[in-house]
Amino acid sequence: MTTPTTDNPHPHQPYGTPDAPRIAVRGEAQLEVDPEIARLGISVTARGKDRRTALDDLTRRNATVLDLIKSYGDAVDRLETGTFSLTPQLKDKGRGERVHAYHGHVHITAELTDFTTLGELATRLADLELTHVDGPSWALRPDSPAHRQARQQAVKEAVQRAREYAEALGTTLAALVELADIGAENTQPLAPTGSRRMRSMSYAADEDTAAAPLDLEPQRQHVHAQVNARFTMAPPQL
Repeated sequence: MTTPTTDNPHPHQPYGTPDAPRIAVRGEAQLEVDPEIARLGISVTARGKDRRTALDDLTRRNATVLDLIKSYGDAVDRLETGTFSLTPQLKDKGRGERVHAYHGHVHITAELTDFTTLGELATRLADLELTHVDGPSWALRPDSPAHRQARQQAVKEAVQRAREYAEALGTTLAALVELADIGAENTQPLAPTGSRRMRSMSYAADEDTAAAPLDLEPQRQHVHAQVNARFTMAPPQL
């Protein structure tokens, strides 16, 4: 036990005292909410016998993809280009380093907030020449109200649990001593269930034979929050 001093007349008591016993509890909240963002990963490729042909084809296809995504206006919240590469492929046989072909690659990420156009855009992208589409992956915004709601619910659950312990001892809570946030996070399953993922590489089709839009159902998101709380209570009559 810490001895009182003139510099510390009220020393810290980590376990409480008979006059001010403590209760330590954990509050948790689990919410299931609708997603706010859908991400599509688009990979554009090109292949040519010479560097310039491969680069020109890649530039053209990349511009086609970007123009198509931008045509959806405000439905697209973010559009980013990730990796770009143009790699020579050497012949397996023969003397010296002889280039057989060049392979070009550009990766693009599109985030959509309007899910009504998601299936149509994904299908049109997959229908483009040498274009590979991966997604959608669902998520919440970092500042989503769902995170705040989960944290507040976790705090209320901690208070309610502490009150129940105090009531079991025939007493009441006196004061909050500590509230520790130990995380509120949007947990994404490693292998999402209920979502539909699409991978495709195809050549452009005629307008008369365009593929019908995919029906993509949003995957519900799980939000988890936890807090540790410590309270003092009035001394119980044991």
